[in-house]
Amino acid sequence: MHPALSIVLFTTASGAGFALLLLLGLGAPLGLLPESSWFAFVALAAAIALAVAGLGSSAFHLGRPERAWRAFSQWRSSWLSREGVLSVLTFAPTAIFAIGWVFFGTTRGFIGLCGIVAAALAAGTIYCTGMIYASLKPIHQWHNGWVVPGYLALGLMGGLLVLDFLVRLWVRHATGLALLTLVIVGIAWWLKTRYWLFIDTTSAPTTVASATALGSRGRVRLFESPHTEENYLLKEMGFQIARKHARRLRRIAWLTGFALPGLASLVALILWDVPGTVAAGLALASAAFGLVVERWLFFAEAKHTVTLYYGADAV
Repeated sequence: MHPALSIVLFTTASGAGFALLLLLGLGAPLGLLPESSWFAFVALAAAIALAVAGLGSSAFHLGRPERAWRAFSQWRSSWLSREGVLSVLTFAPTAIFAIGWVFFGTTRGFIGLCGIVAAALAAGTIYCTGMIYASLKPIHQWHNGWVVPGYLALGLMGGLLVLDFLVRLWVRHATGLALLTLVIVGIAWWLKTRYWLFIDTTSAPTTVASATALGSRGRVRLFESPHTEENYLLKEMGFQIARKHARRLRRIAWLTGFALPGLASLVALILWDVPGTVAAGLALASAAFGLVVERWLFFAEAKHTVTLYYGADAV
């Protein structure tokens, strides 16, 4: 699949933003986060900015962005529509929660309930975004059981790295949050590794022979290309990346997206004050770059069944 920059930014920024909203909506009412109004303002602003930036970037991938509103009407059957509906609904309780926390300094009662509702809607939004890809049966690299858990873990990892860094600007010791961040980085790494192993060792059951129902007549191959030049399907669904480049980019994603953030998070867990804050910031910066590379690969390595029509032996 063509790894458009708009979609890459959408799936990374929105995942981290809604995950941060989830963490704030649960953590603040439970008294697990700083009560400072300034912390609330900065943390909520970061979460909303990431979520809005991600959702906004996705609109640029549409052929007719002004018609994006029509996607909301298909929520009964479309995960994309459900994601859009839940993402918009999330901002209503978030606004009430933000006003109560920032301007009135409270996260209890009705304000806290709004935070919890916002957290639930944010979690649903992240899940629906993952299901947009996992529900696509023609793409073997997406239609499997590793995609949604991996997407949830990567979003939560991004949100925790942001939160861990911000908390250190107000609190000297938050060992529980730092430890949770380290654990989630490890889980996200494991899920991503298992996903790569899965797509490397399996292929879609559909082949040229099965797609044409000519499998019983011997080897089936393309006789003549249906087009003499690139068309829309080849551009969007026939994108190819050399295996050597994919492996190199995987190493970069593993190093910058998981290994360095994990090591820096471990250092931040041990150290506090300025050294710990610097380590947490480095973990966040490294993960931001690594997750963009990982997400680019997620699209670049996906193969649509339609490419069988253009000469691919299997997908």
